[in-house]
Amino acid sequence: MNAEKIPDIIVGRLPIYLRALQRMSDLGVQTTSSQELGEKVGISAAQIRKDVSQFGEFGKQGTGYNIAFLLAKLSEILKVDRVWDVALVGAGDIGHALARYQGFVDRGYQVVMVFDNDPSKIGTLAGKFKVEDTADMITRIKQAGIKVAMLTVPATSAQEVADKLVQAGIKAILNYAPISINVPPDVKVQHTDPVTHLQRMTYYL
Repeated sequence: MNAEKIPDIIVGRLPIYLRALQRMSDLGVQTTSSQELGEKVGISAAQIRKDVSQFGEFGKQGTGYNIAFLLAKLSEILKVDRVWDVALVGAGDIGHALARYQGFVDRGYQVVMVFDNDPSKIGTLAGKFKVEDTADMITRIKQAGIKVAMLTVPATSAQEVADKLVQAGIKAILNYAPISINVPPDVKVQHTDPVTHLQRMTYYL
C-alpha cells in the first residue's frame, strides 16, 4: 500500500476511530458496527466503511467489526503499534505541559528529550527531563535516531529550529508555533495553533 495515495483527510480520521475503538475495548465491548462507531464519532457509517476499506476488508456484512482486530490493524496502519521517541523543542508553558503529559505513551509516543536556547532554562527540569541546549540538538537527535519532534517555540524562531530538526533527521514535526514552516517534501508537518481553532469555532457563535 502506498501511503501517499491515501487522501490525508482519510488518514486524519483514522486516529478518531482508533480512540473510539480503544474506549469501547476498555469497556469490554468486543464487536461494533459502522453505524455504532459512526454515532460515537459523529461520522456517517458509509464514510467509516469507505475509509476503512481503503486499507483492506476488516469487517463482515451483518456481524460488523471485531474491535480487538480493528484496533490492531489501525494501530499498524498508523504505525502506533510501537512507541516513537519524540524530541520536544521549547521549554515554555506549552513545552512544560507536554513534557509532563502522561497520555502520549499509551497512544504510541514518548518524549525523551527537551531542548531550549534560553540560558535560564537550560539545565532545569521540564517534567522529568533536564532541558538541553538547542546548540547540541542536531547531534543529540541524530545519535538517538529520533524521527518525531514537537515544536513549541515562538513564531520568530520556528523556521530556524525546523531547519535544524530537518538537518537532525526529523521526519515528522508537530508545530505549536503560530506560523507555517517550510520543510522538504519528505518531512510531514502538522500545525496545531489553538487560536486558529478558536477562531474557526467562534465564527459559528
